[in-house]
Amino acid sequence: MNLQISHLRNLYLSGALKPTDLVKELDAEIGSEDSRHIWIRRLTLEEMQAFAKNLEGKNIAELPLYGIPFAIKDNIDLAVIPTTAACPEYAYTPTKSATVVQKLIDAGAIPVGKTNLDQFATGLVGTRSPYGACQNSFNSEYISGGSSAGSAVSVALGLASFSLGTDTAGSGRVPAAFNNLVGHKPTCGLLSTSGVVPACRTLDCVSIFALTADDVAKVLESAQGFDEEDAYSRKAIIRLNALSGKPFSFGVPKPEQLAFFNNTETPELFKQAIKQLEALGGKSVEIDFEPFLETARLLYEGPWVAERYAAIRDFFETKPEAIFPVTKQIIGGATKFSAADTYVSQYKLKALQRKAEAVWQTIDLLVTPTAGTIYTIDEVNAEPVKCNSNLGYYTNFMNLLDLSATAVPTGFQQDGLPFGVTISAPAFKDMSLLTLAAKMQKMSAKTLGAMGLPFIK
Repeated sequence: MNLQISHLRNLYLSGALKPTDLVKELDAEIGSEDSRHIWIRRLTLEEMQAFAKNLEGKNIAELPLYGIPFAIKDNIDLAVIPTTAACPEYAYTPTKSATVVQKLIDAGAIPVGKTNLDQFATGLVGTRSPYGACQNSFNSEYISGGSSAGSAVSVALGLASFSLGTDTAGSGRVPAAFNNLVGHKPTCGLLSTSGVVPACRTLDCVSIFALTADDVAKVLESAQGFDEEDAYSRKAIIRLNALSGKPFSFGVPKPEQLAFFNNTETPELFKQAIKQLEALGGKSVEIDFEPFLETARLLYEGPWVAERYAAIRDFFETKPEAIFPVTKQIIGGATKFSAADTYVSQYKLKALQRKAEAVWQTIDLLVTPTAGTIYTIDEVNAEPVKCNSNLGYYTNFMNLLDLSATAVPTGFQQDGLPFGVTISAPAFKDMSLLTLAAKMQKMSAKTLGAMGLPFIK
């Protein structure tokens, strides 16, 4: 089922399709089985029809996401549908939708369900859930990536046109790489986090998954906007698109600073992605990646993990038995940090931010693998902390350094599993990154998601 936004929009505009017909088809396509553990709460046909019928008589031209189905990570509120954060005992039923969800509905989008995640958005693997380990859309023995696991797999399998995730440490990028999707981690504060269960509130952001960079850009335009109710919301700074129609420079870590974790194929796939960027007019510049790596280590080795504890402190202390074992181990480690430790780490971060700022004087963007390798579910279960840490090597620094980032697919391993890179830049360069990601897709993409649909250039 082709759910690309442009494709559906053309059908609606021509009168060949109605939203009520689409949701009937989609409900049948999704079915009642969930062997890959994508969903925590599917919307019923009747619930989806209510949204579809609400669009009747409205001007399609005035609603940029008219009749477009989307999935929602289950730490983001949808009115009158329970939010669990993948913890049944934590569940509550919100009376109103998260600000970002309401913006999308107002733009004409139709929610189809709440998706599975690493509990309390703590993990990059997609296996830390009492609702089952979410399976990769290409090979069920492999991880989907997380924490926005079901959000990515639902789009890759053609069950939603786009989906919302969250991204504190890579949760909106790693699942994109593992499922042949574009995943955008916006500038922190560009999308409201009102109505989102916090992980690290000072770093959290809502992310977007879609089949193409063009689709992500369409969703971002409707989803963004300053929210007075969100203390961390920021007014967008309009920046010129520095990557449009002129040569650009991109930073690449020194060879000895790259890590592929014994994967023999991904180093060559990364080199091919660099060649793609060069073919688009980019100039490769070798940079010292150490300030970024040092910053990444602060996220889980420093007191920021205490933010995760603060977010669910009362629940953690009263119902510790309800928390997934690995999640409890990670969040429980927060109690060892003192207030003094927090200040010392803040000082260190400030120094690292200054070092990283110097890098941006010589490059327009940074390119890295989104993840150096991918693991099977069994491998992650055997070494959950080590595997997760390896997956965060290229992701954990982004929000601490206030960067915008787009994960874009660039190739496949010989076993058919996808590989992708992340392009990143300072805050509010979101549209510049998505413009370049679209060009990269047009150069290299052959199929969309895991469905085998052709990429039409």
